Amino acid sequence: MTQDQVPADHFWVFGYGSLMWKPGFDYLERQRATMHGVHRSPCIFSWVHRGTVASPGIVMGLDEGGFCEGVAFKVNMNQQREVVDYLRARELVTNVYIEVTREGHLDNGETVPMLCYVADTTHQQYADNLSIDALVAQISGAEGQSGKNEDYILDTVEKMREMEIHDERMEAVAARLSRPG
Repeated sequence: MTQDQVPADHFWVFGYGSLMWKPGFDYLERQRATMHGVHRSPCIFSWVHRGTVASPGIVMGLDEGGFCEGVAFKVNMNQQREVVDYLRARELVTNVYIEVTREGHLDNGETVPMLCYVADTTHQQYADNLSIDALVAQISGAEGQSGKNEDYILDTVEKMREMEIHDERMEAVAARLSRPG
């Protein structure tokens, strides 16, 4: 049996938004990672987790072009069904994301396939190129099953800062949002 034929004992999940700070599943290892060909963007109207159909919030999506720095989670293959089922329930609730496996680059230099969720640019929840003003207006006051939209944005930007991931657009949005207390 060649190395390529040896069954993997793990798989990788790429996080770029709330998965970075709240994965919601057990993992063996966590590493900083980069994925090329996509970038993090506040491009999804949230109808469930951070808003409603009547008052949508805004959440991150992986949009085409550029690159995205985030977190890769190494997951035991014995937990694959449980973790993928959990991620599908969390990410595919309205099918605004497409589940794909893409090549990602770990901080240790390895290149591995990673399960991730990219924005479906044809979906009615896709919010392309909103201005900073429009983003702030959409986020302010929006709340869904997972909490306030402001908290999602601020927690994501805080994790990006901790990881030294620089994103001027998200910093501009965060600067205009405030968390009580």
